[in-house]
Amino acid sequence: MKQPHQPRRSIAVVVDDDAAQRFLSGTLFEEADFEVAECSTADEAWELIQARRDDVQLLFTDIYLPGSMDGIELARRVHDALPEVPVIVTSGAAGERIHELPPRAEFLAKPWRPLDLLIRAERFRA
Repeated sequence: MKQPHQPRRSIAVVVDDDAAQRFLSGTLFEEADFEVAECSTADEAWELIQARRDDVQLLFTDIYLPGSMDGIELARRVHDALPEVPVIVTSGAAGERIHELPPRAEFLAKPWRPLDLLIRAERFRA
């Protein structure tokens, strides 16, 4: 007997080099019914996004990350390749870098309240 087709859940890509922040963010996105893909670097996230581009519905990234690119560069790449994917960028020390965000990217200052992130996640659910 053929199994019924299970629709894929939309993926929220969560990028932060702080494991506790990644876990908290991921848990909140799961509460909003996203499948969560956690990454500790922008490079890792970009590879995942390219491989699963049809499933990615949201990017949540810190600005300051180890590796060859930071969260702002990742946000720009996602904006250029997948302009329909919402981007939320976070940092506790963004300063003048906020003006470098791509169009329509949202900034959420750290420390953020879990409810604030959950509200944004719900808004971006398809």
